[in-house]
Amino acid sequence: MGLFSRLKEGLTKTRNNIVSGIDSIFSGFSSIDDDFYDELEETLIMGDIGVHATEEIIEQLKAKVKENKIKNPKDCKQLLIDTIKAQMDLGENAYEFENRQSIVMLIGVNGVGKTTSVGKLAGHLKAMDKKVIMAAADTFRAAAIEQLTEWAKRTGTDIIAQSEGSDPAAVIYDSIAAAKARHADVLLCDTAGRLHNKKNLMEELRKIDRVIEREYAGAYRENLIVLDATTGQNALAQLREFNEVTDITGIVLTKMDGTAKGGIAVAIQAEMGIPVKYVGVGEKVEDLQKFDSDTFVNALFDADNGQDGE
Repeated sequence: MGLFSRLKEGLTKTRNNIVSGIDSIFSGFSSIDDDFYDELEETLIMGDIGVHATEEIIEQLKAKVKENKIKNPKDCKQLLIDTIKAQMDLGENAYEFENRQSIVMLIGVNGVGKTTSVGKLAGHLKAMDKKVIMAAADTFRAAAIEQLTEWAKRTGTDIIAQSEGSDPAAVIYDSIAAAKARHADVLLCDTAGRLHNKKNLMEELRKIDRVIEREYAGAYRENLIVLDATTGQNALAQLREFNEVTDITGIVLTKMDGTAKGGIAVAIQAEMGIPVKYVGVGEKVEDLQKFDSDTFVNALFDADNGQDGE
């Protein structure tokens, strides 16, 4: 199955949630009026696209309809698709860390698929012939260290780990030393995910930040937050909390295949101005895909445009 097909399949529940409602509006209305826009707005909000993003999309759609003198609601669908794509476009340099000596830290609460995402990213980077080191800095869970060790074996990646309960900043310190000595391209760091004791977590992340700034100042930095798409709007709350602690540069949205709330990808980007960089639609390494607004929205609206040759 090609990448586009995997993504399309992974977004089935979300598509059924959003697109069927939108299609019935386009076919059910004979003219474009306030009722038409109200219905469309309600459907998008119900599809977890979020109030802020929906309002922007509707405003832009109204402007385009007026500009293009469109009268038939059916002619609006492509305009809506294009508007959502524009809303989610990452622009250039979204994956700059791949081309630089970089340190990528993955943060997020427990259970969102953080350690797995570190392993899958390692797999992607290894496939690009990058020298990767993984840092097992989630030292609060022995299972996380074991899991990452397993991913290291699967992907043929070096791992730096200490025993459970070690100081996470010390693991990062050792990992940076190893990355320098072994001329690693990318250092991927797994971190602990405890929000219930925010004060400790904040201190820990600040300490890690200080170590990186002191020991690896020349490295390109990327802080990716891993969010579980099945939690819908709750993911936004987590993002806000972590964003208070550290400078988040991108989002990994996991478990998209298990939810009808995939519209949250649009909401997050519009609400916080932080780009979704990866979406997870399954268990395999290739099921963690780079986010591309064209591909994502085409998969969401079942408009393949011959994309499965990719």
